[in-house]
Amino acid sequence: MKILGIDYGDARTGLSVSDPTGLIAGSPSVIAEWNRDKLLEKLTAYIRDNRIETIVLGYPKNMDGSVGARAEKCAALAEDLKARTGVPVVLWDERRTTVEAHQILREAGKKTKKHKKNVDAVAATLILQGYLDAQRLR
Repeated sequence: MKILGIDYGDARTGLSVSDPTGLIAGSPSVIAEWNRDKLLEKLTAYIRDNRIETIVLGYPKNMDGSVGARAEKCAALAEDLKARTGVPVVLWDERRTTVEAHQILREAGKKTKKHKKNVDAVAATLILQGYLDAQRLR
């Protein structure tokens, strides 16, 4: 079962796909698109072309657990993706994944200026791996 992790951003959206067994997140990539309609088209094609069976979309709650404007945008994207693809979408709490992604890139020796190109893909991988790990513990 292939599962897609998404870190939705205003200019770039990070993607990560699980291995067929659903144990490991990998294949990180980024869609550079700020136009929401075009992003939906690209995501729909990606989901179809990669035979994705479940989508895990990062849901950025505030640190106090409340839902802000960014989380509402993600929830709306989840509804649109489900309507367009028929694939179930899981909203996954992604608090601090971007901070963790920056830390991972720093520790890997990447210069801060180059983080923008990779941070969303790393964040998507963290989101997906968190979901996969939680499913194994059930």
